[in-house]
Amino acid sequence: MPVHLRASAGDYAPACLLPGDPLRARHVAERFLDDITQVNTERGLLGFTGTFEGKPVSVQATGMGCPSAAIVIEELITLGVTRLLRIGTSGALRPGLELGDLLIALAAVPGDATALRYTDGEPHAPTADWDLLHGTVHAAKVLGCRRPHVGLIASSDTFYDPDPERHHRWAKRGVLAVEMEAAVLFTIAALRDVQAACLLVITDIIHNGSLARIDDATLQAAVDEMTEVALRSATSS
Repeated sequence: MPVHLRASAGDYAPACLLPGDPLRARHVAERFLDDITQVNTERGLLGFTGTFEGKPVSVQATGMGCPSAAIVIEELITLGVTRLLRIGTSGALRPGLELGDLLIALAAVPGDATALRYTDGEPHAPTADWDLLHGTVHAAKVLGCRRPHVGLIASSDTFYDPDPERHHRWAKRGVLAVEMEAAVLFTIAALRDVQAACLLVITDIIHNGSLARIDDATLQAAVDEMTEVALRSATSS
């Protein structure tokens, strides 16, 4: 039994959604899944297994940041999870993205030391699994998502960045948005030979001096839409 996920092999489905927020994990389980079993409460990292349209799937909170996410991801893999989909939020760095938009990450700049620890500091481009990425884009189109975007993101190790110019430099290099977990997810998935993808809702606009924050109602609707896209991708064959 792992240290932080107090579960046994078979408690988690092969496919697992990864929100950062434990309360979002509970919401996903109660809103979308049938036959729910709570499989983890350790350290408040809530995890659930159930079915979506008759197919087994789990949802497990990771906490905030790459260090916390790495622990959860490693332990899920030891418990038999082979398809991991982060469902999170992000701040837009470039024009063309609006509050509530869905962003599907192609790759993630490792702006966090955790991912670099896994590569001994060698340059690496953490990238989503192509088949899972393609399936996620297809699911978004089938569901008629308003504005799905696909592209490069960055994973930061600071929410309140002390360098006010870092976001601008990322944006100039084509980074669409910033979040805090995808780079280590993609890196560990590659090393452990499992599939990983990352879906994000745009909750903040932080480019060109603009600052805007999504309202609670729009956020909840966008998260629910993203979650359904992720579930359909996670449970597809």
